[in-house]
Amino acid sequence: MSAVGTYDIKTGYPVVLVDVPQKTDHNATNPTTDGVELINGASITPEAINWLWDGWLAAGKFHIMAGPPGTGKTTVCIALAATITSGGRWPDGTRADIGNVLIWSGEDDPKDTLVPRLIAMGADMGKVYFVGDVRGEHGLRSFDPSSDMDSLIRQANKIGSVRLLIVDPVVSSVAGDSHKNAEVRRGLAPLVELGSMLRCAVIGITHFSKSTAGRDPVERVTGSIAFGALARVVMGAIKLPEADGGGRLIVRAKSNIGPDGGGFKYDLQQTELNAYPGIYASEVLWGGPVEGEARELLGQAEKSQDDSEEGAKSEAGDWLQESLKNGDIDGKRIKTMARDAGISERTLYRAAKNIGVKMFSGGFSKPRIWHMCAMHAKECHVCLTNLQGTDGKTRHTWQTNEKPDIQKSPDTRSDSPNNAEVF
Repeated sequence: MSAVGTYDIKTGYPVVLVDVPQKTDHNATNPTTDGVELINGASITPEAINWLWDGWLAAGKFHIMAGPPGTGKTTVCIALAATITSGGRWPDGTRADIGNVLIWSGEDDPKDTLVPRLIAMGADMGKVYFVGDVRGEHGLRSFDPSSDMDSLIRQANKIGSVRLLIVDPVVSSVAGDSHKNAEVRRGLAPLVELGSMLRCAVIGITHFSKSTAGRDPVERVTGSIAFGALARVVMGAIKLPEADGGGRLIVRAKSNIGPDGGGFKYDLQQTELNAYPGIYASEVLWGGPVEGEARELLGQAEKSQDDSEEGAKSEAGDWLQESLKNGDIDGKRIKTMARDAGISERTLYRAAKNIGVKMFSGGFSKPRIWHMCAMHAKECHVCLTNLQGTDGKTRHTWQTNEKPDIQKSPDTRSDSPNNAEVF
């Protein structure tokens, strides 16, 4: 084995070609030689991270934007794209360098959703490009990152000055099982390579897994841990409870190339497009910065939200008991009363389930009747035949946590009081 010194023609770095024993190809006339390229570390000049938005968006790097549904993740990314195309200001007040953006969306229609949002937030639409179908020998087909990335890179190079690529949802770039580490890494590799070759930031949008509140935000990203591991920066979005003033929060959950933690408040509002009367779109209203670790900030917001929801459910339960103590009320009227009292329908139903409200058919095409047994009553004529425990004794929902058995009577008409829905 011998080593020969030379220079890499692409980088100019001195390299060493390590010869390995020759392999004989019996189907070829001449033998072939393989070589492993080694780059000398002393010849590499350090480079600073090229930040599009200092500490948050880096050129040539892969990023993740994650959060629960309804937090406006896509709208936030569209706001970042609009800032780049217009040379606007980032949430921290610094000015963005102008560039082009690519958007690959498998969920939202550009015509009625993405383009209106971009216009609402002041984007230069001449610098926005949507990744569409691929034209091949057999006509049009959907874009496939595993086979079409080279074509996308060529088209992006023709445009020039591409600063950002948004992929929504990022899981669509994984052809295999998004919960398997190897398959996710294989699926994301073309995106990572595209960002590196074009020197543009890539943002993949995804969700937090359900029932993961309180855990490390990177571990909460849906699917394999590889999504968060491959990303150099992971951002998280969360709704803030109304008790804390409402709004939303974006945090920096992880950064391998800069500081992590901290974030910015923001909110969403609907606005009518001046040039297109009657068309409304969401836009981001940025608020002030927040300090703290991402896990702590997200945890506080979610705990406050849970506490707020539990408090609202308890208050709604008290209101519901007071409203039903003098008699049954039809569902339409009780919902109107609750709305007037500032109680949402979701909270009303949760409270009804919590205190044992039952619903009976009000008759054909009529609202259901909401009913609650009188506290400490020995008998309830409405549900006497409906609420029998497994021991055969009549009891009310406030007397036991056991879910009562529903005993059907011979009368099976829809307006029979025996046909009750028990929460």
